Amino acid sequence: MLGAAILAAPAPAGAAELLVLERDGQVTVRDDPFLPAAQPEPQARASRPEPDAQPRGRAAETQRTVRRELRRLESSRKLSSAQHDRYRGQYDRAKETVRRLEGARRANLGAVIDTLEDLTARGRLASSRAPVLFETLERNRQWWTEGTLIPSGRRLSFAGSELVWQHYGGEGLQIQWLGTFGRANQLFSTREHDPQLRALLGEAAPLATSRAGGLGWESLFAFGDGEPPWVSGLTQGAAAQAYARGALRLQDGALMTVGREALGVFSRRAPAGVWGGTSTHAHYLQYSYDGDLRIYNGFVQTLNGIHDFAKFANDDPARALFARGEAQLRRALERGDLDTGGWSRYSNRRDSSLHYHRVLGDFLRGLCERLGEGRVAADPAPYCALAERFTVDLTRPPVIDLRSRAATGGRPKTITFTADKPLTVTMTVARGDDVVERVTRSVRAGRPQITWDEPRRSGTYTATLAATDPAGNRATESGEIQVR
Repeated sequence: MLGAAILAAPAPAGAAELLVLERDGQVTVRDDPFLPAAQPEPQARASRPEPDAQPRGRAAETQRTVRRELRRLESSRKLSSAQHDRYRGQYDRAKETVRRLEGARRANLGAVIDTLEDLTARGRLASSRAPVLFETLERNRQWWTEGTLIPSGRRLSFAGSELVWQHYGGEGLQIQWLGTFGRANQLFSTREHDPQLRALLGEAAPLATSRAGGLGWESLFAFGDGEPPWVSGLTQGAAAQAYARGALRLQDGALMTVGREALGVFSRRAPAGVWGGTSTHAHYLQYSYDGDLRIYNGFVQTLNGIHDFAKFANDDPARALFARGEAQLRRALERGDLDTGGWSRYSNRRDSSLHYHRVLGDFLRGLCERLGEGRVAADPAPYCALAERFTVDLTRPPVIDLRSRAATGGRPKTITFTADKPLTVTMTVARGDDVVERVTRSVRAGRPQITWDEPRRSGTYTATLAATDPAGNRATESGEIQVR
């Protein structure tokens, strides 16, 4: 039913909200205590053109259409006749449905159809990728005909399923693999939910794609600068961790095999895998499509996941993957890559927000505790110390120092200062009691600059910098500037 009502249920303490499309077409709100809190993320592609009934772009040029490729896979015995018929039926129903929809419903289902057709045109409709492609297509058809309109970023699920989905603006509903495997790792915390853990792991395994000599839980949507299909080292580490835990808890060796297959991407370079680095040092990438981006909190948590798999599976290849990554992380700590001197860095491109500063501290603390068990020959002290320092940073005022002392009248002047944290800074310039300039800017740690438009008269001015860090700590610095 279109525009279904959302029915709310009482929330347990510490639960994360999940919309669920029930079998009767109602959308209910469940508060799942095992679902990790949603993380801020970069935006998916903003918009797509309206869906068209005819194949276009690369699909039209190459004549690789979904129906033809399904027939080819059946003829080559890579799909059974039953699989061919099921996928063909799902595709035909989605194409017929999108013609009847309007507005956001049409755009969202049309985006998923476009992705399927584009991947097919590029020769990416492989038999191992078909299950997740057509599951995504069918769930989008189901939600956008029966479910309610929802904003981008909302997480949801379907009655009878343990998978976590998320709405990405311009890309429809997509499986949120990190949320799914995060939920699996939380379900492991109590034996009461072993049936749910078994169901989740059993449901996720067939949706992995053969990739990089193992299994990859691929994302099938454009994200940041990347085009589908791509994988994440953070997700793969969480998957390996979840399957190893499930294998031990449920006494199921097949689950351990799936976890081992999840590690394949760590031995292959991007974009097929997530390995970036040398034979002895490796940064495991958060996004396989961006070999230059180093996201530090994701890297640390990826190592935690690989460590846990090596421990639970008693697996030497996993220990070697961990050692190679840990060597790179230790070198990054020694260079100061993760640290501004007063705050953490989210990546090699920007400083951490308050949320990710806390996240990195928590993940470093987890690595400290794991290495403290003594099963891996690596000193935990640097990670323990940095985690503690990041905690102190949450209450310590920023340190700023005004460096500019002179300016030339009639010309724009760049006021330079040093900052040990990312800051929101208000610069006030006064001549005596008269304020001649006031401007507020957000700046990175280091040597930021703020422009004073045009000193108009010579003389002595006072520049005051009032700074606030992401945790709300404040500092003020003043100094004289001589205008010639």
